[in-house]
Amino acid sequence: MNASISSPVPVDEGTSPTSRDGIVYVVDDDEAVRDSMRWLLEANGFQVSTFASAEEFLANLPSPEPVACLLLDVRMPGMSGLELHEELVRRGSTLPLVFITGHGDVPMAVASMKKGAHDFLEKPFSDEQLRQLVSDCLARASVAMQGRLQDREAHERIDRLTGRERQVLELIVAGRLNKQIADDLGISIKTVEAHRANIMDKLGARTMADLMRIALRAGTQKAE
Repeated sequence: MNASISSPVPVDEGTSPTSRDGIVYVVDDDEAVRDSMRWLLEANGFQVSTFASAEEFLANLPSPEPVACLLLDVRMPGMSGLELHEELVRRGSTLPLVFITGHGDVPMAVASMKKGAHDFLEKPFSDEQLRQLVSDCLARASVAMQGRLQDREAHERIDRLTGRERQVLELIVAGRLNKQIADDLGISIKTVEAHRANIMDKLGARTMADLMRIALRAGTQKAE
C-alpha cells in the first residue's frame, strides 16, 4: 500500500501516557510502508511491532493477547487483511483493528466494521489522523484488558464459595430476602445470615452494592 506520511508530529505532552501504553501491530506486505509507519509511531512514543504478512502476524501473536491494536492493510498476498480479520474474530480476539484502505476498498472496510473492526483509514491520511486513532485504540484496549482482569478476579472470588454459599448468593442476586432464602433452602434464618456474612468476607465485599457488582461480573445467574 502507498500511504502518504509526512514528518512526525511532535509528541503532545498533554496526551495521557496511558494512550501510548501497549503495542501497535502493523501488518503490511510493503516494507517501505512498514518502516515509515514504524518511524512515525515510534517518534510519537508508541511501541511498534511490524509484520510482512498476515500469516507471520498470526504465528507471532502472543496468548493471551497484550494491550495492543492492529493496523492492517486490506490487500496482501496470501491471507488478505479481510481474511485475517475473519480469523481473529473466529479466535475471539479483542484487538481493536484498523484497516488501511484505498478508495476502492472503503466498502469492504465498512462491512468489516460491522463485524467488529474498530475503524479504517483511507489513503492518503495524515500523521495526526494515525496518531489519534492509534491512541484511541490503545485506550480502548486498555479498558478491555481491565475489564477482563476484573472478570477473572470476580470468578476467582466466586470459586472460594462452598456449594451452599453459591446457592445463597444466587438467591441474593435474585432479590430474595433472608426469610425467603431460608424457606427456599429449608434452613434457618440464622444460617442464612451466617452464609451471607461468609459470602461477604470471601468476596471482599463491604456493601451489598459491592456484592452485586462482583456477582454480576462473574456471571452469577439469578435463581429461578
